[in-house]
Amino acid sequence: MLTLFLLRHAKSSWENTALDDYDRPLNARGMRSAPAIGRYLAEKTYLPDLILCSGARRTRETLGLILPYFDGDLRVRVEQALYRAHDGQALLQRLHAVDSNARSVMLIGHNPAMQDLFTMLAIGGDPLALERLSAKFPTAALAVLSSEATSWREFAAFGATVTDHALPRDLLEKQKQ
Repeated sequence: MLTLFLLRHAKSSWENTALDDYDRPLNARGMRSAPAIGRYLAEKTYLPDLILCSGARRTRETLGLILPYFDGDLRVRVEQALYRAHDGQALLQRLHAVDSNARSVMLIGHNPAMQDLFTMLAIGGDPLALERLSAKFPTAALAVLSSEATSWREFAAFGATVTDHALPRDLLEKQKQ
């Protein structure tokens, strides 16, 4: 069984219009959302074998804010090519290249590619997650997909079951209560 964690970067700032899109940082909401997802990952004891992160500043900052919540050794790869992945097919091609030693992978990337990959792969499981994330994959949203595939090259052919999801706004609301 393989597990894929899809994490869209946290909310970014549009304040400085002179910045190139690649260099946009997280805004205040993003700085609150990413640690909320990090805490959720820790509570669930999710620990990916490999993290693949877009090279854009907002994805790297999201990664930096969730990393303290992981216990254990992590392989992390920051890849500029993931920033240019504009659809799910491009992300899937990258997943195909993951070696079989990694049984769980986290992709930290951008929309529309994250939502596109989710809708390509998710064929069942949590109905609320399927409905919510197929309609909109918000910033800092997390989807957890599992597949009976034995290699990443087979992942799409087998399809995936949505076993969990988290949205930062839900997590932050719970914290207030």
